[in-house]
Amino acid sequence: MNCQQERHVPTLTPPLNLRDHAEELLRDIAGPHATLHQDQWTAIEALVVHRKRALVVQRTGWGKSAVYFVAARLLRSRKMGPTVIVSPLLALMRNQVGAAQRGGVLAATINSDNFSEWESIRTDIAADRVDVLLISPERLINPRFHEEVLPVLAATAGLVVIDEAHCVSDWGHDFRPSYRAIAGLLAQLPAGIPVLATTATANDRVIADVAVQLGVGASASNDGAIVLRGGLDRPSLHLSVTHLDDHVDRGIWLADRLGDLPGSGIIYALTIAAARELETALSERGHSVCVYTGRTDADKRVTLEADLLANRVKALVATSALGMGFDKPDLGFVIHVGAPASPISYYQQIGRAGRATDRAEVILLPGREDQEIWDYFGSLAFPREELVRRLLDTLDKKKPHTIKALAEKTELHRRRTEMVLRVLEVDGVVRRVRGGWIDTGARWTYDRERYEGLEDARNAEQQAMIDYQHTDSCRMAFLRRQLDDPDLDDNTECGRCDTCARRRAGNQPIPPVAEFQDVR
Repeated sequence: MNCQQERHVPTLTPPLNLRDHAEELLRDIAGPHATLHQDQWTAIEALVVHRKRALVVQRTGWGKSAVYFVAARLLRSRKMGPTVIVSPLLALMRNQVGAAQRGGVLAATINSDNFSEWESIRTDIAADRVDVLLISPERLINPRFHEEVLPVLAATAGLVVIDEAHCVSDWGHDFRPSYRAIAGLLAQLPAGIPVLATTATANDRVIADVAVQLGVGASASNDGAIVLRGGLDRPSLHLSVTHLDDHVDRGIWLADRLGDLPGSGIIYALTIAAARELETALSERGHSVCVYTGRTDADKRVTLEADLLANRVKALVATSALGMGFDKPDLGFVIHVGAPASPISYYQQIGRAGRATDRAEVILLPGREDQEIWDYFGSLAFPREELVRRLLDTLDKKKPHTIKALAEKTELHRRRTEMVLRVLEVDGVVRRVRGGWIDTGARWTYDRERYEGLEDARNAEQQAMIDYQHTDSCRMAFLRRQLDDPDLDDNTECGRCDTCARRRAGNQPIPPVAEFQDVR
């Protein structure tokens, strides 16, 4: 079916009270006192009235989800199809489904955990009983989904939303190869279907890359596309760094102070082993904490998320598996035991805290082992051309090979093998079938300049993270500068971080964060 030719998209004349209607819908979602600020309305009007493509780059807590849920309901009231939201993590999907349902939105999700429900959800879509459908990017390259579900979505969608859109760029801090498949979904949309891409963590280079790949924002060929970009300061966040090289000392320091931290929060560790070790140490000191990693099973994750939301635990000790999109407005603190490899990734994770509180503590406890861990994860990045060629030479056009077999034959790490296959799958060079992976026979070209540039960018980000730990300037301004914050100027200081506090105290040493009180 050629959707561009066969589907009619009605034109809309905006009612005089459209903004009033949008405000009413927002209050359903966010409470009786909620109001749209101007940029939220600008985005909603662009999507609903003018059917534009938009890129919204705004800090965590700004209200990006309110934009697409309100727009979804407005479009549905005008007989448009369901909104399709591409979302990267199950935790984020669960938050979004909950928010949608509170706002009277009929929401469903298709992901790897609910395969048995796919057929009934597809039936509901066909019967126009779904307002919002959330899918993971990995679904877009799933053979069954691509053949049976995607054509229906492309033909019926009233709005497409790409959440955490920085994942589409391999210049970003959390590149997801499957996000590249979104371009295929957008290419199948009828003319006049609005598209919204959102993120809180993207610098100028990532924004430009996203805009080109998704046809949104300032670099889009669509003259009607818009970009809305705002400042990234978070007035509730109080940033500090404490240097304790030994991991045992860091655990003791944290155990001594965890009970004094406000509310409940997240403690990030760089590896699964470190998270488990820290959870054990804190539990032995009497703290109510639980571990949350990529190896935590799906049902347990749901329980742990609920426990944190309800303040039944003091903290989740987590890896980056609890990263993008986890929504607890009153999260009181985010602590990193070990530094992420990028200031942009760090900003994304600390953005979970203090969304609806006057103050939240953000503490970094870097370690000597951080660089070694960064190097390990860096070694899993896309390999050099000769290794990829070796992998392609090992594949067969008919006989499937498992990841384990490919890793053994090519002497590549299994995780690295899987990552390369995912990139090549999106490029159409390999295909996942029953029993493993096959070569499609498509020609592949190694983009040497891009991949070498990516390696240089990763090295620069690691150095910036080291510089953040030792800076004597404002820490929030440092992070905002890394994200090319348009509202930042040379004299900007947050007045809240430990380095700003030292300057207020005449550069006298400030005691390690213990009472978590403002020293002004």
